[in-house]
Amino acid sequence: MKTLGVYLTFDGQTEAALDFYNTVFGGSYLTKQTFGESPMDCKEEMKDQIMHAEIKAEGIHLMASDNMNGNPILEGGHVTLNVNFEEETEQAKVFEALSKGGKVIMPLNDTFWGAKFGMLHDKFGVKWMLHLQKEKTQP
Repeated sequence: MKTLGVYLTFDGQTEAALDFYNTVFGGSYLTKQTFGESPMDCKEEMKDQIMHAEIKAEGIHLMASDNMNGNPILEGGHVTLNVNFEEETEQAKVFEALSKGGKVIMPLNDTFWGAKFGMLHDKFGVKWMLHLQKEKTQP
């Protein structure tokens, strides 16, 4: 089984945006990690920005991060489709199919947060993240 979720990207405003959405929808954080709290190398000005956060309210699950590549986000470019997988073979098959004619941003690989993860733009320009959690992580 797989599930489709929405991933939002902001230019340094992720925490403010998710705080706002929590207020609007009556939600709460499931997890929130800054770039500085991760083992990734990052610029000093990025250390307090959000690497990954998730909020949940009734019927709503949003994931988000601050833009780390430095390119401005164009209007409408805030959304990425995230698919969570339970089967590694299915994840690989879908990644291969979506990447044909598209552009791989991050190949499927094991991550420091205990997942197999990859990111790409498909041939229509839609940005996808394919995620398979292999190990339980602390929120």
